[in-house]
Amino acid sequence: MSLDYSNREKVIEIRDLVTHYGDRMILKGVDLDVYEGEIIVIMGGSGSGKSTLLRHMMGLEKRTSGSIHLLGEDMEKVPMGQAFELRKKMGVAFQGGAMISSMTVGENIMLPLSEHTELDRLTMEIMARMKLEVVELAGFEDLMPSELSGGMLKRAAVARAIIMDPKLLFFDEPSAGLDPVVSSQLDQLILKLREAMGMTIAVVTHELDSAFTIADRITVLDKGDILMTGTVDEIKNCDNERIQNLINRRTEEETLDPEEYLNRLTGGEIVPNVKW
Repeated sequence: MSLDYSNREKVIEIRDLVTHYGDRMILKGVDLDVYEGEIIVIMGGSGSGKSTLLRHMMGLEKRTSGSIHLLGEDMEKVPMGQAFELRKKMGVAFQGGAMISSMTVGENIMLPLSEHTELDRLTMEIMARMKLEVVELAGFEDLMPSELSGGMLKRAAVARAIIMDPKLLFFDEPSAGLDPVVSSQLDQLILKLREAMGMTIAVVTHELDSAFTIADRITVLDKGDILMTGTVDEIKNCDNERIQNLINRRTEEETLDPEEYLNRLTGGEIVPNVKW
């Protein structure tokens, strides 16, 4: 699906985003726009900063500098009550499902409604069943999470994430730990959600097949920098060596300066009488 971004609203707008964990810089001046109704996939190697970027998109991470606007608002500047209302417009499907083991599937899915609305129990149960229908888990509301397979848990987590019809939906490694067939089914569910509910969806994944199937655009991160943001074809055909190494699963040899290596080992402390 090719989207015309010229007529679409920016629902996430990131400019010159810098983030540190202690003295370590994680994101190094990231710029990114996410448009209404698109599926954007964030990819990168381990330690590239993709999970940190996702947390910024969800308004959960404090930045060092730069700006990030979600649905037109700066989450670090809006009053607490307004930020709370904005978060109600977002849904998150966590990597492991994050279902509460002592509650039934239906109770897990109704949890956002019971916490944030004054709906009666019957209405909430009907809404939960409707969302279970969407993720093809009709009739499973009375089971416990322990009675579901890994793929079913992921879909139940999606049902909970969409129970309040959010404008923004976030996935953290949705295919992790799933076999190829179940992973493919989850990809189709993500596409179905966008088509049926018009959601904007951001996905962090390392699964290439999944990324190439669902993405309108892919952002590739490397050591805190965005190497490229483009369509699937643009990413596949680009001449950036690091991107090609990532999508073709080629390892890179690291060349390390002896002085840098010594600093790494000593924590920056000077060691006398060391010769190379």
